[in-house]
Parts: sequence; structure tokens; C-alpha cells
Amino acid sequence: MKIVHVASELFPYVKTGGLADAVGALCGALADNGHEVAVFLPGYRAVLEHKDAAGAERRLRLKVDMANDFLSGDVRVFSPRKNLRVFLICREEFFDRRAPYGTGDRDYEDNADRFIFFCKAVVEMLRLGDLQADVVHCHDWQAALLPILLRETERRHSVTLALKTIFTIHNIAYQGVFPAKAFARTNLPDELFHMDGLEYYSQINLMKGGILFADRVTTVSPRYAQEIQTPEFGCGLDGVVQTRADDIVGLLNGVDNSVWNPALDALLPARYSASNLAGKAGCRAELLKRCGFAPDCKGPVFGVVARLAEQKGIDFILANRDFFFEHDCRLVVLGSGNRRMEEDLREIVRMAPQRVYLSAQLDEAMSHLIEAGGDFFIMPSVFEPCGLNQMYSQVYGTLPIVSRVGGLADTVIDADESPLLGTGLMCDPSTASLRDALQRALTLYADKPRYAAVQQRAMARDFSWQVAAAGYESLYQDSL
Repeated sequence: MKIVHVASELFPYVKTGGLADAVGALCGALADNGHEVAVFLPGYRAVLEHKDAAGAERRLRLKVDMANDFLSGDVRVFSPRKNLRVFLICREEFFDRRAPYGTGDRDYEDNADRFIFFCKAVVEMLRLGDLQADVVHCHDWQAALLPILLRETERRHSVTLALKTIFTIHNIAYQGVFPAKAFARTNLPDELFHMDGLEYYSQINLMKGGILFADRVTTVSPRYAQEIQTPEFGCGLDGVVQTRADDIVGLLNGVDNSVWNPALDALLPARYSASNLAGKAGCRAELLKRCGFAPDCKGPVFGVVARLAEQKGIDFILANRDFFFEHDCRLVVLGSGNRRMEEDLREIVRMAPQRVYLSAQLDEAMSHLIEAGGDFFIMPSVFEPCGLNQMYSQVYGTLPIVSRVGGLADTVIDADESPLLGTGLMCDPSTASLRDALQRALTLYADKPRYAAVQQRAMARDFSWQVAAAGYESLYQDSL
């Protein structure tokens, strides 16, 4: 098949979260399976500075109509592997910035224009570049206008640009909601700005457009596909999602074994496998050293790699700070985001620097070391569309402690509830339930044979993208 993906992030070129990992790994797996894959990505500064893009060929110069204001942009292309091309939509005014979406304190004020331009430029490239796509697969709100823009362009020019469109909701909490005046920049017919179109409480909602106008809609786990049809998890779009219930399918993300594999991971001080865990002890020793902890620590090391946000359950961890003071254990946190949460974590570090460590930055190498060197990984999310770290943790033999929501519930089995099948521990998204899970973790860790058995089961799980990609291939073929 000829498959086009459109996304605002792609590992290893630009990443703020799991979206980049998921799109990068899926595209690679599809290319390895012989499909002709193209990925469209904004031409961010970080992407253009990457070694793979050094020889990017300028393919076209586009003029994009934004409500009778014609904006120009370049399309550059490079091929990082067989059967995979990356197309960059370049316009310095919009994308030559340090971060993709905002300054850290706030979103960029022109994000509506930036991603409307991006979507329109992709459609123009599909038209002028004659890519003849079987499937155009769009990811999250930044690419959500593609399905309707593509069909409007086909109607206007009497052409076929794609046989089918797929829209994936990676996180319905981020919808691309902007003032109504942004609708004019789409050049779409006025009748689309109403309750059954892009209008949302007198504003424009880009994700709503993707849900309504794509041929098929996917989420990144089966449970999340059901959850977002409820008021509790739908973030105001549950009614819209329900209208597409027959066209929604939940497909789990996977683990890129070329990046996340303890037997091959070049970012680790030592490699290891389920049959030989000696290297994991070396990773634990290096993690303790990196954090300034005593090397003879006998208690478990709990790891957290997360965006500091309410969604990730950080407040539940903060509310359990006494647990880490009272017991012989260590807590290592890697993440940035909410300023209040970051300051609260820094205060805990000041109170007990020999027990708690914080690295408030993006650090890919440190995230690998935490997964390898930790004994447990804490992920008590309030909601979690799929989650990747709980899968990485199992692959690395670090037992996950997760909330019973979304993809976490689809990928972790509680070792106390299912003694013969368990691969981690589960809790409800609350302070008290997390406390209970942490206590159970201490009990499990003290029982070395039982801990080792759970660890072996976790490492035996197959979360590879070859398995995950097969689900998408079936979806594409079924749609076509």
C-alpha cells in the first residue's frame, strides 16, 4: 500500500511525548513490511538540524491560501530508510522555533495559523506531488483538518488524493480549540461552522473535525476507545465520538525494539536480557550514582518518567511523599511541565536529597537509565490513552505500578490479583490506592523469588511494533 502519515512529531527528529515514538515506530514497521510510506512533518528547527535532514532535497515551493492571504512555504524531503520518505513543510515564520507548541509557560498565540497552514500545505503537496495515496493517516489535533480539507480539495479540483482517511486520537484532552475567527483561515464552506461541523461552543475545534470527517477513527488502546465515549473521559467530545462509534477501533501502540531493548540499548552502561540480568544490576548501580544516592541501597528504586501534569497523577505521588521518607526506598523523577508540581518536587528533594532525585528536563538517555536501573516504575495516571512507559518497563524488567485506566489496564496484569499471570501492580487513580500499591510493592520486592517470577513474566511480553503494525495493516485493508 501507499500510506501517508501526517503528524506534528516524529522520533528521532522532534519529540515531546509518546506521539513521536508511536508515529516513528509505526512508520518504520510499515516500511519494513514493504509498504511505501511517506510522513509529513512541520519543518521545525530541530528537524532541519538533524543529520538525516542535512541533505534534504527541496521538492516544491507552495503558496497556501489562508483566507485570501497567500503564504509561501517550501517542501523538503529526505529518506532515512528504505520505503520511507519524510516530507518537511517549511516556513520559518511558523516553524523555526525552539519548541513545537509553546514557550513552556503558554502556547504560541499563532498555533491555529501554524497548523492550519501545515494541513493545507500537506494537501497541496498531495495534489501537486501526485503521491497517489491509498491511505492518509492523520494524528491528533495538529493534523485533524486533513480529512475535510482533502475531500474539499478533491471536490474543487475533480481529483482523487487518497482512497481513505484515518484519524488517530492519541489524547482527546488536547483538541486544538481556537477563537471562531480562525475558521476563515481554513477557506472551508461556511456551512461547516455549525454544531455538526467544526463549531464548538462558538469556537473552532480541530480535533472534532478529524473525528467527524475521517473515514475511520482509531485510538491507541481498546479501553480508551470505550472511555472517550463517556463524559468522564471524553473531555466534552464524548457525544461527537459516540456518533462515530461504529467506525472507531482501539489499537494498542507498541515498543520499538530497535530503540527500547535492554539487550541492545546503547544508552545503557550495561546490557542485559531475561536470561542474564547481571547488566541490570550495573544499570541500577549507575542510576544510584547518577542521583547521588548511597551505592549500598538495599530497598527498591521507584522511577517516574512523565510530563509534570495533572493527567499523569503527579499529585498522587506528591501526596505520598511521606512513604519515601519512612521506608528504605528511593524515588527518581524525570520530567518537566507544571511549575507548581516542579517546585513541590524540588521541595521534597531539599527535604531528603539522599532519597529523592529530580531531573526537570527532557533527557532521553536518563529515561532509558531509569527504565533499566529502577525496580518499579510509577505511572498513576488519571487517564492514559495508551502509555508507553509501562510497556518499556516490562521489557526492561522494571515492574510497573499503574492506574486501572486506558492502555495501562490493557497492558499490565496485577500480580496480587493474578499470581500466575501478573506483570506489575495496579491501583485506582487516587492517593490512597497508590499508597496501597506502593506498600504492596515493598512486600513483593522483599519476596525475591516471587519478584523474580513477576519480572520474568513481564520481560516475556511481546509489545513489538510488528504485532501492533499488523493491526493497522488490517484496518487499512478493511477500510480500502
